[in-house]
Amino acid sequence: MSGWWDWSYVAQFFPYFLAGVPITVLLAVAALVLGSVLGLALALMEMSGRRWLQAPARIYIEAFRGTPLMVQILFIAFAIPFALGYTPNRFVHGIAALALNSAAYISQIFRAGIESVDHGQVEAARSLGMTHAMTMRAVVLPQAARVVVPPLTNELITLLKDSSLVFAIGIPELTTRGRLMASRTFRPVEAYALLGVMYLVLTIPLSYLARRLERRLSRGVRRPA
Repeated sequence: MSGWWDWSYVAQFFPYFLAGVPITVLLAVAALVLGSVLGLALALMEMSGRRWLQAPARIYIEAFRGTPLMVQILFIAFAIPFALGYTPNRFVHGIAALALNSAAYISQIFRAGIESVDHGQVEAARSLGMTHAMTMRAVVLPQAARVVVPPLTNELITLLKDSSLVFAIGIPELTTRGRLMASRTFRPVEAYALLGVMYLVLTIPLSYLARRLERRLSRGVRRPA
């Protein structure tokens, strides 16, 4: 034992932690893609003006925003497979839990992006005979995309950090590996310090990218009067 810090343990932990980076990134990216698809659908349902679409969208959003992500992960990974009588795939269920949770927040990002488009452009498109679906596809969504890219980048950062919670279902991502190394070697300082640094290496460049995108894209975004 060489005190509370030993660089040799950092060197020992690093390759093992590094192997967890692709798993963490894959969890976050897959959840962002799936969450974006579902989030856009929820936003369109909520803004449809039809109660039979608005009600389930709002219930979904409130349910997933109002309960802890850890509870959602455990419910999706253990309770649902138990109730339906099948053997869960931990990785698939981890992505599903992150995506379903993220969709509730991404829906509000898309909603804000859609509402940022000048309503006059929508009226002009409708006056040209375009249907609501055509107007959304050709006029609204392309402009809304410029607004939602920076917050979606921030959502990816959130997912990278939230993916640490899937340690509870045994997926060997970064946090799972950090906990395992700390318990096996009784060197929690080096293990958790290195774990934190690796998350920072993933999130700091994305934070910088989000700020750059926000400044660049905001120059061309027209705000409604």
